[in-house]
Amino acid sequence: MKQRPVPGRPSRWWATVKAVLWSFLGLRRRQDFQEDIQQLTPLHVLIVGLVLGFLFVILLMVLVRWVVG
Repeated sequence: MKQRPVPGRPSRWWATVKAVLWSFLGLRRRQDFQEDIQQLTPLHVLIVGLVLGFLFVILLMVLVRWVVG
């Protein structure tokens, strides 16, 4: 059974992006973590984590080339 988004709440993708970004920083309240466990799909977390990790590496490469060049 699929959950429908509650009006006024961010979409699941945006919530997943926020949760992954907070996990990159290593900062998250216990209450928010518990909400993430109930709302987020592990596959979405994996996909968003891989994409954001890839973008982070690309950003670092561009930054290094800009500083060195």
